[in-house]
Amino acid sequence: MKEFVVYTVLRLVVLVATFAIVAGIWILAAGNLDWFWCLVIAFLASGVASYTVLNRQRMAFAARVDARAHKAAAAFEAMKAKEDAKGE
Repeated sequence: MKEFVVYTVLRLVVLVATFAIVAGIWILAAGNLDWFWCLVIAFLASGVASYTVLNRQRMAFAARVDARAHKAAAAFEAMKAKEDAKGE
């Protein structure tokens, strides 16, 4: 759970920072702010940035999810084996 929270908070920080940068550049270049396009560009840029910058956090989160999945699968197999042994 900790890995999920850390990764999600960092993704949001990257998105907000990217939006601030894009909005600042947009205002300097155009003189006004188009919220929709700034948000679209920020989503795309923050996605690319998060993929490269937050690789370690993403891998930690993926490892945690994988470990929980293996644990759940092992518990399921143990219950299934127990039921099979009971039925015989």
